[in-house]
Amino acid sequence: MRLSAVKLSTVRLAVLLLQDRLAVAAVTGDRVEAFTIAAENPGAVLRDELAARQLSPRGVALALSRSSAFVRPMELPTVSGDTREMVRLNLEGHLPFTGDDTAFDFAPLPSEGDAAREEPLQRVLLVAAEPRVVESALRIATEARLRPVSLTVAAHDLVALARPARGQRVVWLHHTGANADILCLVGPSLVLSRVVTAPDEATVVEEVRRTLAAVRWKECDAVWVSGDLPLEALATAPLPAPVGEPPYTTRVREQLSALPAEDRGVHELALAVALSRRGRPLDLLPERLRPRQISRAQASTLGLAAVTALLLITALLVPSLRERRHLARINDEIARLEPEVRSVERVVRDLDRKRKLLSTITGLEATAVRPLPVLRDLTDILPADTWLTTVSLDGKGVELTGQAAAASALIPLLENSQRLERVEFSSPVTRGRDKEQFRIRAAWENGSAGQVPPPGASPASAAGDVPARRAPAAGQPGPSATPSAPSRAGGARQ
Repeated sequence: MRLSAVKLSTVRLAVLLLQDRLAVAAVTGDRVEAFTIAAENPGAVLRDELAARQLSPRGVALALSRSSAFVRPMELPTVSGDTREMVRLNLEGHLPFTGDDTAFDFAPLPSEGDAAREEPLQRVLLVAAEPRVVESALRIATEARLRPVSLTVAAHDLVALARPARGQRVVWLHHTGANADILCLVGPSLVLSRVVTAPDEATVVEEVRRTLAAVRWKECDAVWVSGDLPLEALATAPLPAPVGEPPYTTRVREQLSALPAEDRGVHELALAVALSRRGRPLDLLPERLRPRQISRAQASTLGLAAVTALLLITALLVPSLRERRHLARINDEIARLEPEVRSVERVVRDLDRKRKLLSTITGLEATAVRPLPVLRDLTDILPADTWLTTVSLDGKGVELTGQAAAASALIPLLENSQRLERVEFSSPVTRGRDKEQFRIRAAWENGSAGQVPPPGASPASAAGDVPARRAPAAGQPGPSATPSAPSRAGGARQ
């Protein structure tokens, strides 16, 4: 049966071996082919059927029915070493058949963490099949001239149709005729599978409860039903979780709708095997026949080697003439832009000179000391019996030299000034005939007295009443004023 026109894509072929026939599913693009083969020579019939349907697969995914395989949990001691070899050594006590050529595989199970045990154990899910069953499947692939890529239990591949959410516990019931495959899933991982004969609803309910007891689950999150049994048949059954259809994707639903109505459960198993990815767990195919899987590290190394080789070949094939032409075009463009670049450089140099000149002028205006307001303040502050012989002003402060009847009385007077702070004698006071000679050093109040007022200052401030205080620019000392005529007590004071 065809879903749409044939597309140029890889054919994914699956063959399910049943007791009396083969169930075949082939998927290529949007096309799905599903049919059964019941013949004495099924391999040759399969080859002819594929040719008649214009299908040319390279490999085939083989699958066994759940009743043809043996599945059970196994507990192993947690020791260092090859786990596969440890499982091989313990096969005899867990399988109802023996043989050195027994095909088996295993997958780790979550640990139960039983603290009462002296030695911790690791739990694995063991899948095995008798050698004659494996040989029969491989013989069919050989007769059909197909390369086997995997040999799994078909019911285990149902997870490829609908993956449960991570951590979700699901019991999946898949009916094929009078049998039912029961899967216990934790997310996409298989915990246990069973096959039971399910003639009626009561038997199904009882077998589900036994399965939950086998995996030590008290409850589950959902019960999914698929295959030949209608969902309505178990809708009212007393199962331990809500009953529903598996959450198929839109594409899977379209592919399922293309399956024949007859033996739908068997064909759904075959489709699940065809859609499963390579490298699937619980593969019974002998090691010598398994396709070689490239690890992620190997793929990265191969990709890097391919890129390196491609770059090397490209570098060798690119002619040097093309490089010289490219350089010549670049040189012509540089020569064309050179006059413009020089013009821009001249403008930049001119702007730098003007910026430096403007910065110098702004710095001088910002750090200039205005001596007249300072001298007027000193005239108002100093007593009448004080003579000033020298007044030196700079960006840091003012130094006063002169005579006074009591030089120590000048310190608090100058400290009360709105312009001065940290007033102190810069040299010892000496006593003359009737006067004390002093030298006093004072800093500007907040480092801002004597500066030129900022633009927009009031006329009163510009006249020297109380000038705006602003710290002088760092590294630029202000000018000093040194009056040549001394000040005398009782006369005009400077």
